[in-house]
Amino acid sequence: MSSQTIHIIGGGLAGSEAAWQAARAGVPVVLHEMRPVRATAAHVGAGLAELVCSNSFRSDDTENNAVGLLHEEMRRCGSLIMRAAGAHRVPAGGALAVDRVGFSAAVQQTLLAEPLVELRRQEIAGLPPADWDSVIVATGPLTSPGLAEAIRVLSGEDALAFFDAIAPIVYRETIDMEKAWLQSRYGKGDGADYINCPLDKPQYEAFVAGLLAGDTTEFHEWETDTPYFEGCLPIEVMAARGIDTLRYGPMKPVGLRDPRTGRGAHAVVQLRQDNALGTLYNIVGFQTKLKHAEQKRLFRMIPGLEQAEFARLGGLHRNTFLNSPKLLDGALRLRGMPRLRFAGQITGVEGYVESAAIGLLAGRFAAAERQGREIAAPPATTALGALLHHITAGADARTFQPMNINFGLFPPLPEGTITRGNRGERKPLLARRALADLAHWLGPSRAAAE
Repeated sequence: MSSQTIHIIGGGLAGSEAAWQAARAGVPVVLHEMRPVRATAAHVGAGLAELVCSNSFRSDDTENNAVGLLHEEMRRCGSLIMRAAGAHRVPAGGALAVDRVGFSAAVQQTLLAEPLVELRRQEIAGLPPADWDSVIVATGPLTSPGLAEAIRVLSGEDALAFFDAIAPIVYRETIDMEKAWLQSRYGKGDGADYINCPLDKPQYEAFVAGLLAGDTTEFHEWETDTPYFEGCLPIEVMAARGIDTLRYGPMKPVGLRDPRTGRGAHAVVQLRQDNALGTLYNIVGFQTKLKHAEQKRLFRMIPGLEQAEFARLGGLHRNTFLNSPKLLDGALRLRGMPRLRFAGQITGVEGYVESAAIGLLAGRFAAAERQGREIAAPPATTALGALLHHITAGADARTFQPMNINFGLFPPLPEGTITRGNRGERKPLLARRALADLAHWLGPSRAAAE
């Protein structure tokens, strides 16, 4: 057991996972979380690993979806985040969605019960003290202003920034199931994991017109030039791109048919279960910057939601991230001050799972360094390695933007592997190669999930 402590700043998904990985390696950790001493613009509580946007970890398909593959790799690395997600799973078709309260509580309870983890509720409002010689900064998109400024000064780079919008949550009992129906697109999962609200063409066009005319929140002067992240655009921003944008996006009716009539719809709004009790449903893809009164008025135009009551309305917050390809080395250390590592969304990965995955790697790297062990980065053929390589070396620093895991980040299969006859096997072959290479990286004694 190492007696040299690792300090981790931020108790979100990445910080919690980093703390767990380091502690399981036998290295003591102090986990610093500023909530509730200092609140953020998006969190509602003080729990570790609180999910502030969707409750979905996205697809759990290991062979055909890169994020599902990342799930499986993390499980095989003994991930706390994936363990808690599995224990608090709620129905979501082929996706892995969780009861956010139960999930957060499980992560926090596990870390509090770990003897090598100490939780300190305090804000780190500037550069960490010099005697903290191993620090993981996992403060996410809502970094304490003082710490964010210290990082900007230290790095010599202005952190890039984008807006991330939050979708509203509806009470299940207020949804009119005489108009809506239960079905998963193409019958995935249990086949009935989503509530579907259909719109005909006039209803859809009236809804889009309402979005375009809706009253939105005003940006501060310092926020006006901040770009949105394309993967989490506010619904009214998508609507402004063309009348059919939404029905080819979050409101696409493909793969859905009302079982009572046998007919499809011009557009469909889907709601996904948000808690284990099934009392809360979030409106999928409906992140928004509309003012709260406008949200209630417009979303009640949707058939089935005329009497909807909202447990949470949508919101908007400003996110920041580093120009990681320029600033971080392959072990996630800041080139200008290697005692600082970075993990999670602040590194420019996008998504819950990706953030936790980089936390997993940062925790392992820091623990190995403490113990004087050599640890290679995971192979770029794995989801973990592909994501790490992208943010530290693979992306162009001049145009760096947040990125989800996807098969486009993986090295191609050997020439001749894919032919005209087996083109559909590309993703499963990439996934199988990834898991085989991950097993070699973990080694025979550590290849099983802890």
